Amino acid sequence: MKITITGGAGFIGSNLCEYFVKKGFEVVCLDNLSTGFLHNIQPLMEYANFNFIEGDIREFDLCKDVVKGSDVVLHEAALGSVPRSIKDPMNTNANNVDGFLNMLVASRDAGVKRFVYAASSSTYGDSKELPKREHIIGRPLSPYAITKYVNELYANVFSNLYGIETIGLRYFNVFGRRQDPNGAYAAVIPLWVKALIRHESPYINGDGSYSRDFTYIDNVVLANELAATISSEQLQTRVALFNSQLPENAPRDFVFNVAYGGNTTLNELFHCLRNNLSRFDKSIQKIEPIYRENRAGDIPHSQASIEKARTILGYNPNYDALAGFEHACEWYWNNLK
Repeated sequence: MKITITGGAGFIGSNLCEYFVKKGFEVVCLDNLSTGFLHNIQPLMEYANFNFIEGDIREFDLCKDVVKGSDVVLHEAALGSVPRSIKDPMNTNANNVDGFLNMLVASRDAGVKRFVYAASSSTYGDSKELPKREHIIGRPLSPYAITKYVNELYANVFSNLYGIETIGLRYFNVFGRRQDPNGAYAAVIPLWVKALIRHESPYINGDGSYSRDFTYIDNVVLANELAATISSEQLQTRVALFNSQLPENAPRDFVFNVAYGGNTTLNELFHCLRNNLSRFDKSIQKIEPIYRENRAGDIPHSQASIEKARTILGYNPNYDALAGFEHACEWYWNNLK
C-alpha cells in the first residue's frame, strides 16, 4: 500500500511516517516545515520506501503531484492552536479549509481510495454533554473549531457525491514524543515539562479544575492504522449497523473520537508530570504552579466516548493517560535536557 501523509514532519505526522515506513508501506511525506521539523523525519531518509517532499497544501498543483498512485491519504497538515486561530483567523482558514479542500479534490481526481483526516474535539464547542459522542455537537467557540467542522462537512459531501471514502478522526488532546515544547502556541504538556525541567513554575489557566481526555500518541497511530486498513465492506457494514441504533435525526457520517476515554484535570496533570520528572531530578518535586485567568475559547471539560471507534474500527487504545505521561516525561527528559 502507498500512503501519502501530509504534515508528515510534524508531531503526529512524523510518528505516523515512522510507523508506516517501518511496517513496509511506501510513504510520501509532504510538509512545508512551518510547524514541522526536518529532524523529526531525518532518520527515515535512509529508507527506500520513504519520500519527503517539502511543499504547501495551499498549492493545488503540488497536492495533485503528491497523491499520484496513493491508495490512502492521511491528512495531518493543519495550522493548529485555538489561540493562534483567534489571533489570525484568515491564515488558519487558508491552511485548514483551503488546504484541506485542495487535498480532498486532488485525492478524488487521483482515484485515491480512502482519505483519513485529522478532525478535532474542538468541534464539540459549547456542548456540555459528557462523554462526547460523535452525533451530538454544540456551537464552535473558535475559528480553529469552525475550520475543523468545515472539514467534516466537506468530507461527508465528497463521500456522498464522488464515492471517495473519507474518515475523520476527532483527536482529543494528543501528546507524546516529538510534540514541540517551544513557541507561543506550544501545547500544555510539552510546555509544562520544559518549564519543570528548567526549574520554572508552569502557568495553569483558571483554577486547574478544567479537564481533558489526554491521548497518548501511540493510541492515535493505532487509530490511523485501523482507519487506513479496514476493508470497505467491513466499514460500510459496521457503520450501517451502528447508525441504525442512533436517533433518527442524528448525522450519519464516518467520524470517530480518538481518545482513551479518561478525564484528567489540569491540577492532576501538573502533579503527574511533576512526579514523573522528579524520578530524574528530585528538586523538581518542590516546584509549584502559578495560576492565572482562563484562556479565551477554551471549553471547561472534554471527555470522549470511544464506543463508535471501538465498535466499527476495532479501536482499543493501549495507553491510558498515566502510562502516556510516564513515557512522555522520559522522552522529554532524554531529549530536552
